[in-house]
Amino acid sequence: MPLSSFSLLIALGALLGHLYLFRRLVWNLTPRRTPRLVAAVVLGVMTLVLMARRSLQRTLPEAPGDVVELVSYSWMGLALCLVLALAVLDAGRAVLAVGRHLRSSAPRASVPAPVPVPVPVPSVDAERRRFLAQATAGGALALGGGLAGYGSWRAFTAPEVTELVVRIPRLPRALEGLSIVQLTDLHVGSFIQRRFMDELVRRANALKPDLVAITGDLVDGSVPRLGGFVAALGNLQARYGRFFVTGNHDYSSGANAWVAWLHSLGIASLRNRHVRIGDAGGAFDLVGVDDWHGGRRLRQKGYDLEQALAGRDPERAAVLLAHQPANFKVAAERGVDLQISGHTHGGQLFPMTALIGLQWEHSAGHYRHGDSHIYVSRGCGFWGPPMRLGSPPELVKLVLTS
Repeated sequence: MPLSSFSLLIALGALLGHLYLFRRLVWNLTPRRTPRLVAAVVLGVMTLVLMARRSLQRTLPEAPGDVVELVSYSWMGLALCLVLALAVLDAGRAVLAVGRHLRSSAPRASVPAPVPVPVPVPSVDAERRRFLAQATAGGALALGGGLAGYGSWRAFTAPEVTELVVRIPRLPRALEGLSIVQLTDLHVGSFIQRRFMDELVRRANALKPDLVAITGDLVDGSVPRLGGFVAALGNLQARYGRFFVTGNHDYSSGANAWVAWLHSLGIASLRNRHVRIGDAGGAFDLVGVDDWHGGRRLRQKGYDLEQALAGRDPERAAVLLAHQPANFKVAAERGVDLQISGHTHGGQLFPMTALIGLQWEHSAGHYRHGDSHIYVSRGCGFWGPPMRLGSPPELVKLVLTS
């Protein structure tokens, strides 16, 4: 697979972030050559591991690959928190320095100039500078460690429940109040395993859904490795069934094998097709599409809205399950009343939480285009660093009304 812009961004961030950490936490703290050399080697190795993590995971056996994933992503999250903490402290010092400069340069009442007396120029107070560097480093470690601890706690604790009523005028009266619970972006793998899944299923069932939608990025690994963890989804309970659509990570994990495994659990996959939900008293079409990019990157069949909509009654209401919040306006113009998506994680970690809107028009939450709706979930799990900062996990319940 070719390098994506996202992979290049991570590589650049890893390089610059480690250089910043070396400068602020090593170079400024000690003049000794040996500690500097050891720190440079360690940070250099971690930079290379982060850059090559995907290649390492593909080429190494399963157990060493899991170790690479655990170590690299845990360090990525901690390093990001340390960089953020140092940046905040450095920004605060800069503001204070500017304030001191403005005060010292403020105009004063004129007084007779004193007769200049030669005085010796004081030498730079190296000890004071080192104390300030140590204090800053200590503050950064405390603040960064606190951020990392909170982010990890938030990633593994119960997701927030978002309940939203969505008006679909074409919804039959017989289906008034039908509820859809969305699970998305679980990323079952080295961090998220059976205990997490059992608790998530318990919470989803407590919402008493009529239908469960699993909108992609379910796994990061193969069926033999992760099938036992994902089997927890077989305990989901819903009157009208449980349905799955692929995400980009599911493609790279073997989408066909996972679709077969989910089928054995009683979970149907909607791969560019639709099914009718309801009965003779009233029904709507549940439409599902494959991932927007996953298939194309691996030269496989992918997103095909035309195929998914083919043969359906255009007078019937339609709900579209699509992993990525892409092509929504086109889907709306094709008669889709509601699109349910994920993929963005709402940014997951600051500062991506503030930047995700630059990439996605619909990055997290509820949006409308005409009479059509899209809901983009922040996701139940996480990818990469086992942390969430500024974008807590989310379990979504959508209640349909006419």
